[in-house]
Amino acid sequence: MKIACYPGSFDPITNGHLDIIKRASKVFDEVYVTIMVNPKKKVTFDQQERKEMIEQCTKDLPNVKVVIGNGLTVDFATKLNATALIRGIRAVADYEYELQQATANMMLNENIETFFFVARPEYSFLSSSVAKEIAINGGDISKFIPEAIKDRVNNELKK
Repeated sequence: MKIACYPGSFDPITNGHLDIIKRASKVFDEVYVTIMVNPKKKVTFDQQERKEMIEQCTKDLPNVKVVIGNGLTVDFATKLNATALIRGIRAVADYEYELQQATANMMLNENIETFFFVARPEYSFLSSSVAKEIAINGGDISKFIPEAIKDRVNNELKK
């Protein structure tokens, strides 16, 4: 069985994240969307809220599970019996960062491969931060955030 782990903060999940999840679910038998705890990041939604939102957006993908992880990504992936890490690449800057991470992960655990999914052009600029900034300033986030959670995101960010 081919098991992959897609780690990130997903604060909140965007249409770009969801696109990668859907594409990965066609390649791997199981995909664990893993909300990793990063104490350096200030988040808008707590881990449980993010988990619920991702589950709501992926409920039609039977081979996708959502979990909360901590520690080193490769160690957590090993606990899930994953042999692959999924990463999205939007631009050259992402590639440079992700290449460093993938290389470090390879040094930590040579049994886990990193697979890069190139963002579709319509999502090549999109990040959770961009979507949140648009929502905070009253903009329409319907092209950036999955419909299933759009109102929840808007309500939280327009407080």
